[in-house]
Amino acid sequence: MSTDDTFGPDPRAQARSFGRAADLYDAARPTYPAEALAWLAGDAPADVVDVGAGTGLLTRGLIALGHRVTAVEPDEQMLAKLTAATTGLAAARTGSAEALGLPDASADVVTAGQAFHWFDRATALPEIRRVLRPGGVLAPIWNLRDESVDWVERLTEVIGSSKGEITALGATDPGYFAPGFAEPEVRVFRHEKPLDPAGLVRLVQSRSYYLTADDQRQRELVAGVEDLLATHPDLAGRDTFAMPYATYAFRVRPV
Repeated sequence: MSTDDTFGPDPRAQARSFGRAADLYDAARPTYPAEALAWLAGDAPADVVDVGAGTGLLTRGLIALGHRVTAVEPDEQMLAKLTAATTGLAAARTGSAEALGLPDASADVVTAGQAFHWFDRATALPEIRRVLRPGGVLAPIWNLRDESVDWVERLTEVIGSSKGEITALGATDPGYFAPGFAEPEVRVFRHEKPLDPAGLVRLVQSRSYYLTADDQRQRELVAGVEDLLATHPDLAGRDTFAMPYATYAFRVRPV
């Protein structure tokens, strides 16, 4: 389930919340810089399994680089959006990181875009290792808002830090991918997503904590974002602006 959302009282409910907002998710969320994907998956065409593929934001970037991509996604509504919006797929199937339903040693790379933090690592890591070929790589990636920019930091104060942000930073801790995988290689790539004020509101509305909130909380979140748009000197009166992202990319090899 491609996402990067805050911890809530029921993380499983959050993880299941995206299907009903698949169109919004696909339109509002950022893609990934091509140089990050080239670093993750390599320059030569490879067999890539994109796990928790969501609506295909990462899948399509990998296909554009010439890779043969099998998309695996547990939510049928998200998968339907992916298949409708994506050309050149090798395959698409309903499945999860914990039960991929793919043959042993069938992938050169297993990616997870905004998704790895939802996996049950104790079950998912051995399953991912099973489908990787010798010399293969697990390659999770997260787009994180760049909070070194003042208005972005203020936005986080309104909407909260995300589970993806917390996990991406924690994934550098020793032993995070152990015992079946070595310590990761990590690189950070910078990019931006152009937005208008309505686009920033839609971005927040695509988050699981918004989708699972009651009406009052949803109104509070939108009001907080609208107030930021109206009052922050970098945003007030502007028709367009850019959301800056730091993309954390990991390459993790089996041992």
